[in-house]
Amino acid sequence: MSKQFDVVVIGGGPGGYIAAIRAAQLGMNVACIDEWKNDKGGPAPGGTCTNVGCIPSKALLQSSEHFEHANKHFADHGITATGVKMDVAKMVARKDSVVKQNNDGILYLFKKNKVSFFHGRGSFVKAAEGGYEIKVAGATEETLVGKQIIIATGSNARALPGAAFDEVNILSNDGALRIGAVPKKLALIGSGVIGLEMGSVWRRLGAEVTVLEGLPTFLGAVDEQIAKEAKKAFDKQGLKIELGVKVGEIKNSKKGVSIAYTNSKGEAQTLDADKLIISIGRVPNTIGLNAEAVGLQLDERGAIAVDGDCKTNLPGVWAVGDVVRGPMLAHKAEEEGVAVAERMAGQHGHVNFNTIPWVIYTSPEIAWVGRTEQQLKADGVKYKAGTFPFLANGRARALGDTTGMVKFLADATTDEILGVHMVGPQVSELISEAVVAMEFKASAEDIARICHAHPSLSEATKEAALAVDKRTLNF
Repeated sequence: MSKQFDVVVIGGGPGGYIAAIRAAQLGMNVACIDEWKNDKGGPAPGGTCTNVGCIPSKALLQSSEHFEHANKHFADHGITATGVKMDVAKMVARKDSVVKQNNDGILYLFKKNKVSFFHGRGSFVKAAEGGYEIKVAGATEETLVGKQIIIATGSNARALPGAAFDEVNILSNDGALRIGAVPKKLALIGSGVIGLEMGSVWRRLGAEVTVLEGLPTFLGAVDEQIAKEAKKAFDKQGLKIELGVKVGEIKNSKKGVSIAYTNSKGEAQTLDADKLIISIGRVPNTIGLNAEAVGLQLDERGAIAVDGDCKTNLPGVWAVGDVVRGPMLAHKAEEEGVAVAERMAGQHGHVNFNTIPWVIYTSPEIAWVGRTEQQLKADGVKYKAGTFPFLANGRARALGDTTGMVKFLADATTDEILGVHMVGPQVSELISEAVVAMEFKASAEDIARICHAHPSLSEATKEAALAVDKRTLNF
């Protein structure tokens, strides 16, 4: 006999589990289905973000950054450290422990908020009286009926034709997080977030890292001035980045991977590596959803087609996160999940795509919100720009990391903040001030007149805001 719910959520990643919890808090009877498994076959909710994305990558980045500091920067502080070694197995075990803590935390939140959790793959069976019939294929097969359905099935790594992932030599983000020893030579195709973060981890641990990027510009989505500053830092660190390449045949053998490509000058090249990480984007995951059984509409990208409120073409069926339009970011999925749950309850859930922050957790970190300078120029918007380097920030000097800058872009007439872009230490934390300011339609002068603690990295945001009007307090 089927189990009846007000809401059935398919997918337990950031969009799904947050939507399930919020719907339950609003008084609905909620089920959440998720098929991720841990190494023992048990449930591991949290989706790509928790299991093979945001969380484990940050754990490895932190470990590798400690290692680099001990080897290269402790001496600057008068600390002598000799014979520093990295136990890769222990580093990976710590990463796995961090992941498990997050998995367990989600299961605890489900229990606390009375969300019924089902471990397995969820798929549509048919439209049923009062909703939709959903099959859960797990250790045992169950049937649920939900009056309303939220699809939050996420995305998968995009494969490169002719170079299928084997997760041994040719790696997706999943395999990249499970490398068991430092490769002597590591190649990456794609200089996006995953490529740069994973490249940074293994470079710090001693790998010779080469990034092959097809676009002629580095980090095309990032403000050009910020991207150039970041690339200078990566070049100095020894991360080799080749732009404007055309990848040809990729040969995979027991010895490693051989990549044929032409460089930006049209010259034929060959790159031999022990491991290859392919980081060329992600594709919406609708595999096994059985969308055709109920006539669920997909768009030209293979994503689930939704309107501005995340409603699909089917009454009572919603979709959020990576499986729909918009940026594939965990926090975007979370915002949509909350908004959909609130809309179901008759409230007015809201997501502002213009104030969704982006972060790349390299060193230096890169963070931004709003429009870039090149976008404003293309749109014909009259603007003012102000920048301030961390080189002139007292806290950055004390930290020993003065790389990068903060950049403000404001409307030339109203002074409203249109975009804030940062590269430097801990900017993943600093960007939130800009997000709040833009949500409240603040002006650059508003930020310039707010008192910031001294000494702090946040003073750089104040100074960049001041610089919009060619002012400074930094003497």
